[in-house]
Amino acid sequence: MTTTHTVARADAVLVYDVDGPPPPAGGRRPLFMVGQHMDASGFAELAACFPERAVVRYDPRGRGRSVCGRTGSAPAVQAGDVHQVVQALGGGPVDVFASGGGAITALALVAAFPADVATLVAHEPPLAALLPDAAAAWRAFTACMEVYEAKGYGAGMAAFLTMAGWRGEFTEEYFALPPADPARFGLPVEDDGRRDDPLLSDRSTGVADFRPDVAALRAAATRVVVAAGAESVGVFTGRAAVATAAALGQQAVRFPGGHHGFRGAAAPAFATALRTALDGGGGDDPPDPPRGP
Repeated sequence: MTTTHTVARADAVLVYDVDGPPPPAGGRRPLFMVGQHMDASGFAELAACFPERAVVRYDPRGRGRSVCGRTGSAPAVQAGDVHQVVQALGGGPVDVFASGGGAITALALVAAFPADVATLVAHEPPLAALLPDAAAAWRAFTACMEVYEAKGYGAGMAAFLTMAGWRGEFTEEYFALPPADPARFGLPVEDDGRRDDPLLSDRSTGVADFRPDVAALRAAATRVVVAAGAESVGVFTGRAAVATAAALGQQAVRFPGGHHGFRGAAAPAFATALRTALDGGGGDDPPDPPRGP
């Protein structure tokens, strides 16, 4: 059973779904699934793997059914949104699984509202600022934004996917690559004229260059587990996960699959690893340290 709810903020209306029995289910904390550039539907397969507890999935502001004015995706704002949903559920703590930019939101949530979260599993937070080649990573991402601004969604996303798939640090070899072909990725070649994509436009300002409050995260009672997919070893999000874990004084836990390893047919295997992490287990061996190309 899924029920749909809303939370009104001064500048947004947030929509979230609760799968399963109303929380708390059998005394278990709700499991809140948080994304950034993906709405609640992206977690549907994974949520179905947790019938024993209430699972909360929400549409971030400006995504899916949640509406707002033209605002950025600053982690502090997004964390405030998630905090309001947690309060609407009856208050924390909840357990959180967050992936990609959603993991950045969740880290900001724990730093600002530590009582909201008992356990956070942060899957591949793309924290470029923590990488040893942070300046080059930022240069690579801003180049994707520039392509998007000049040529539109297909060209910009092709550039981003090329960046996301690059293994090792962003060297001059990477920057010498020819422009990515949108058709190669099944993306539109024509420019639709829009420039409001939440990942590639100026709406992403504040996310890509975010630096977490490590002192607050270490001081929080929240148990934070940083996870990286086995297929993400050496690529941007996998390297960022390893760097994030190191900043928190731990090692990244290996999960199956890659950055979207929780979607589709891979969801059950991913759910097994997530359940282990939520219950206090460490998962498989940590990913190997990143190497250059």
